[in-house]
Amino acid sequence: MKKILLFTTFLFCFFMAWAEVSPLPEAQFTFLYPSQTSHLLKDSATELLLCKDRLCLEQTPLGSYGSQRMNCNEQTCTAVAYDFAPFARLVSTFEDGTSVSSNVFSIDEDLINQFNVYVGPQSLYIVPAENQVQEPLWKRPQAWGALSLILILELLCATAWIWYTKKRFTILYGVAIANVLTAALTWGILVHYVAQSAIWWIACVALETLLVRFINYKDISLKDSATLCIMTNVTSYTLGMIISFMWAQL
Repeated sequence: MKKILLFTTFLFCFFMAWAEVSPLPEAQFTFLYPSQTSHLLKDSATELLLCKDRLCLEQTPLGSYGSQRMNCNEQTCTAVAYDFAPFARLVSTFEDGTSVSSNVFSIDEDLINQFNVYVGPQSLYIVPAENQVQEPLWKRPQAWGALSLILILELLCATAWIWYTKKRFTILYGVAIANVLTAALTWGILVHYVAQSAIWWIACVALETLLVRFINYKDISLKDSATLCIMTNVTSYTLGMIISFMWAQL
């Protein structure tokens, strides 16, 4: 029975480590109109096509589900995705009904990619914006919502674990503090330098294990701290992804 439990826990950890978790990458587009262009792009009439090859021989539209979607107006578009393809192109429609397609451009593995879209009478030309600034995550309402959801789920899981193992409930203070600190580290630093969410997950579990153990060194061993942090992180990633996906559909 213990082997089955360990194997199941390992599978959960493996799949959760490779899941795309908040915050999600964005592609931001700013439309620049020359003076001779008399007609504007129609609101919400721009589509992002994702491609695996540089020639864009196979194009897949960015689907709209969960938190993944694209919002546009006459001046800007913002695409949020669980995972962008390496290359893409835009297809837009002018107010007069004319459709235009852009050049193929690459999307880096940064958290935010910013592009300038030069709009011509019959064309769109996309280039990366100069002096791109990565927006601090604390400015995003989604980041605060995600942190609140993670804290609630992990504290509930930790409460159940503490009740089952008959340990002191003061351990919850360590769990809360560790979550806030690891969120600040991961979302404030790692996401701007590391694209793989698996590394974020491993870093969070390792750091939370040490912090919970350090804060509650009289009440919990390092082994129990590791077990607790793995359980809370698996719970928050699993249920958090389900809840956030369903919430985004509303």
